[in-house]
Amino acid sequence: MNPQPKEEEIKKRYSEKYGTNYLEYELANEESFLNLQLLALRDAGFEGIEKELLEKVMPGVEKPRFLDIGSATGSLLACLKDRGWDCTGVEISEPQAEYARREKKLDIKSLPLHENNFPPSQFDIVHASHLIEHLNDPQSFIKEVSRILKDGGYVFIATPNIDGFQSKLFGGRWRSAIFDHLYLFSKKTLKELLIKNSFVIEKISTWGGLAAGIAPLPIKRIFDRLAKRLGFGDVMIIRAKNSKTGLITNISR
Repeated sequence: MNPQPKEEEIKKRYSEKYGTNYLEYELANEESFLNLQLLALRDAGFEGIEKELLEKVMPGVEKPRFLDIGSATGSLLACLKDRGWDCTGVEISEPQAEYARREKKLDIKSLPLHENNFPPSQFDIVHASHLIEHLNDPQSFIKEVSRILKDGGYVFIATPNIDGFQSKLFGGRWRSAIFDHLYLFSKKTLKELLIKNSFVIEKISTWGGLAAGIAPLPIKRIFDRLAKRLGFGDVMIIRAKNSKTGLITNISR
């Protein structure tokens, strides 16, 4: 987006005035959004990491810590809390944050990530789904994620893929080319941003070959399978390991 809106203008869009509408939208789609997040995490290999971290928990030892940035109504955090995680959320839309605190008894912070002043190396996993494209300064965001992640901790980032088939097909009419998206990433540019900030890329997956209604369902299913297999999907998720010491060999695929 050029020119960039100021950070204060962005905060206003997620304030109580607008935030109530976001809450209604998220609640109406809560189950489907949660299922999509869980599928994306599975594609990125979260299940194996979750099992490994939870198996390390012993009596008297802290639970693994999971931070969800842009946690909305807290459905993902509630799911993981039930599975044994110590969960924290960041959600600047106050109606959504308050709903998650009240209805799901979750620890949700209503300030932008950098204003929470989390201690260094606090979290085992940081997750941000469809968030980084909304930020004025993705570089500072990734630096802060690295700071609050343990060395060897993981970040999972889901975001639209500007190098996907639909982006190339529709150009400026692409469904992710909207006012709220300040930056859009390809697999290459998101990888470079993470590597520049001490992360090791471990896995990238994409999904979404064609949006619903564009083509008959059998054709859509073929494109969706190919998009996941060949990596030209409309949305991507990337898993990266924090390597503050620089001792981990970079694995990119």
